[in-house]
Amino acid sequence: MAEDDNTVYVGSKPAMSYVLAVVTQFSEGQDPVHVKARGKAISRAVDVAEMVKRKFIEDAVVDDISIDTDQIETDEGEELDVSSIQIDITQE
Repeated sequence: MAEDDNTVYVGSKPAMSYVLAVVTQFSEGQDPVHVKARGKAISRAVDVAEMVKRKFIEDAVVDDISIDTDQIETDEGEELDVSSIQIDITQE
């Protein structure tokens, strides 16, 4: 199994797209599922985790939350610090 098989990367799509991806991961037997986001998408990742817990998978719990700062290089070659989050969701 590849390392990213159970990871959902949250970006600019509507939150329901990522909720569906998380639910699909669980239905395929993945446990835990990691929800990852950077920058402005962090709040959407939190929304996704809460929607999964409250509306779609009743026995889902947030097992761990990790925050970090990633350094990315801009098109101009400058280093930029961007906040990131990983939310690990498991089923009880």
